[in-house]
Amino acid sequence: MARVYNFSAGPATMPVPVLEEIKEELLDYKGSGMSVMEMSHRSKVFQTILEEAEQDLRDLMNIPDNYKVLFIQGGATLQFAMLPINLKKNGVFDYIVTGQWSKKAAEEAKKFGKVNIVATSKDKNFSYIPDCSDLPIDDDADYVYICENETVHGTTFQTLPNTKGKILVSDQSSMFLSKPVNVSDYGVIYGGVQKNVGPAGLAIVIIREDLINENLDESVPTYLRYDIHAKNDSLYNTPNCWAIYVCGKVFKYLKSIGGLEKMAEINKEKAKILYDFLDESKLFKGTVDPSVRSLMNVPFITGSDEKDADVVAKTKAAGFENLKGHKSVGGLRASIYNAMPKEGVEALVEFLKKYEKENA
Repeated sequence: MARVYNFSAGPATMPVPVLEEIKEELLDYKGSGMSVMEMSHRSKVFQTILEEAEQDLRDLMNIPDNYKVLFIQGGATLQFAMLPINLKKNGVFDYIVTGQWSKKAAEEAKKFGKVNIVATSKDKNFSYIPDCSDLPIDDDADYVYICENETVHGTTFQTLPNTKGKILVSDQSSMFLSKPVNVSDYGVIYGGVQKNVGPAGLAIVIIREDLINENLDESVPTYLRYDIHAKNDSLYNTPNCWAIYVCGKVFKYLKSIGGLEKMAEINKEKAKILYDFLDESKLFKGTVDPSVRSLMNVPFITGSDEKDADVVAKTKAAGFENLKGHKSVGGLRASIYNAMPKEGVEALVEFLKKYEKENA
């Protein structure tokens, strides 16, 4: 069976060269006589996999030496709780709510302290990013939180908020490794890997060392402590070895094609193809303010729920998978992550053009 064009928001499509490498090594990883899925996380073989993965990620993102890289199970959702637990000093957290994921993170943080919503775009169903140049940052805020690219609503920050000296925490799950980033602008960057990097079940946390608190309340579960993960080099318990291995492969692949600068060029080119079509179409239209459009997640509608459903059904029949929009937005959504080839976006646009012509 031929591979389909998979526009899923996550778990998402992966680079074919990486999948082919994994296939070759599935039964016998580099002469070890076993699969990575079978080997001990304490073995020298896996230790090398882990060390190379971290170093390749540091190379790709130019991560400063005073930041720790942690591979933690539980995906991005577990970080909604780990962040306020570990960064809590005054028990005040400022959140900028621009979509479903920042909203969920704020709700979780309320369990651990006072949450201030210092800006939101809820009034227009999260179709824009609010002005964050002069926010009412609380003097006692332990951090300011953003979801830098909202997967569901398809918006992305073009300019980071003015946190007035407070720590910036960013959920970059659906934009992770899609473009260069200045890590020093943040106290914490984290992301679930199942969108741009690897299989589900793992989050990568990049945290400045001075933010790792070793004096947490004794009631905090051991696994939820960043200091425990840092001290144990992400090996406090059996980690998600398979996901780390696959992520490591993707890191090497990204380095081989020219790094994040090259990946950003490719992503801009792909997104332009789809957005140019949406801007010219008389049937389809995007749902997001053009100034903050995501390069990763592109929601669009016809204006008719029935027609939206018909388009989804017909795209599936034509070999395009997972184009149904999230229930909170409706319509369609094309997630065009790093591994989505340009040809996939071009083929989708050709299909939509044909559909529009036949249903004018």
